Amino acid sequence: MHPLAQQILSSRRHFLTSAASGIGGLALASLLQQDGLLAQERDSANPLAPRPPHFAPKARACICIYLEGAPSQIDLFDPKPRLNQLHGQPLPESMTGNVRFAFIQRATARLLGSPRRFAKHGQCGMDLSDFLPHLATCADDICWIRSMHTESFNHHPGQLFMNTGVPTFGRPSMGSWLNYGLGSESRNLPGYVVLTAGRGTSGGTSNWSSGFLPTTYAGVLFRNQGEPVLNLNNPPGLTGEMQRSTIEAISRLNALRHRHVNDPEIASRIASYELAFRMQSAAPELIDVSGETRRTLDDYGIDRSEPAIAAHRGGGPGQFRQFALNCLLARRLVERGVRFVNIYHASWDHHSNLNAELAHNSMMADQPVAALLKDLKRRGLLHSTLVLWLSEFGRTPLGENRGGNPNATGRDHHPFAFTIWMAGGGVKGGHIHGQTDDIGWGIARDPVHINDFHATLLHLFGLDHLRLTYRYQGRDFRLTDVAGIVVPALLA
Repeated sequence: MHPLAQQILSSRRHFLTSAASGIGGLALASLLQQDGLLAQERDSANPLAPRPPHFAPKARACICIYLEGAPSQIDLFDPKPRLNQLHGQPLPESMTGNVRFAFIQRATARLLGSPRRFAKHGQCGMDLSDFLPHLATCADDICWIRSMHTESFNHHPGQLFMNTGVPTFGRPSMGSWLNYGLGSESRNLPGYVVLTAGRGTSGGTSNWSSGFLPTTYAGVLFRNQGEPVLNLNNPPGLTGEMQRSTIEAISRLNALRHRHVNDPEIASRIASYELAFRMQSAAPELIDVSGETRRTLDDYGIDRSEPAIAAHRGGGPGQFRQFALNCLLARRLVERGVRFVNIYHASWDHHSNLNAELAHNSMMADQPVAALLKDLKRRGLLHSTLVLWLSEFGRTPLGENRGGNPNATGRDHHPFAFTIWMAGGGVKGGHIHGQTDDIGWGIARDPVHINDFHATLLHLFGLDHLRLTYRYQGRDFRLTDVAGIVVPALLA
């Protein structure tokens, strides 16, 4: 039979599903895309163009306050009267025999009670230390998770785990995944901005890396002084018209190369040049807070006095102003459509001198963080902005006895049970989730793993953590790796 006659006589089903007609293939592609099994087409001219979520989101932006080194939950969020009663006593071998410590000498380790005074705050009755008087006024807006746990007991792996979902190098961070999944509403600023204070995290840029995702989705570090981004301003003698012509020429050359090799990193480079050009006007306006009211500046504590302290673990003088300014800039960034803002401060790694140094760091962070929550709420932004208070793990109920020192004045790393919190963005305010045992050693009820936390975070942004994947080296990767469940009790 002639091929044309054969085609005419073909059944309707064969016509609709044949590869030659293409209609069946298009239908299949549409269904796969709806089910999240086929990647959506991305705008090569703007890889950060907004994209729809899998389902209706509660949050549109995230401010992640990351306190590197790990604040002591026993001295801030999780009072343990029984621990105080057992102060100075050892734990039984059955509890510590198979435990790996970072520095504690197991044979001479003793329980260390807390001298902090706790009181219940808000209708939720959350216990908060006397180190956090400002945050206490926000208790009913915060969802407290007392039952976090992880497998990493050293800083860099722990930071990678909390920020990227695994304790190893090379994975995209939370902010990168969100920008990959949703894009950014900001045209003139990066979708993911990093602000730092203190002496710098041990994990460094690996905490805000895009990993194997295109570098468009990596965090952009804003500097604390001078140009917000290095080399953002034009050198003397280079006019805006000259720069525009240069960028257009480079973009055309890059586009030619992209058509030849189809490397997504070339598209990322083109987009970076264009974004940098637009940022030259947007970034200076962002960091100029002279238009903020005096009340706002005072609420954040921008110009408050900073008490002297001999230790420099928290970064030395000037951190009170810098951290407060970062909190204010975070609000200004989400107002301008930035998807994810990291605020890092290092360090809270109090192996010694805990009472003095934790008091200093808490005073630095307490007022600006509380002001940020209240400012977002006053401006109608808190309901759509998820605010996080994170660290890599907690601190031990045992005192630090490095070198056999019997006068323990600090705590070691503790991955088995610690506290983080979330606010705004669709979480259940005034909720206290999970419980630790009488001395804060382990979890007594409702454990939440880091991968569960990540699954819940993505859910708040309308993303199914099982469907937000990226194929790399023959495998579909995701933020939650091969684990993670959404915790419904945390959702409003």
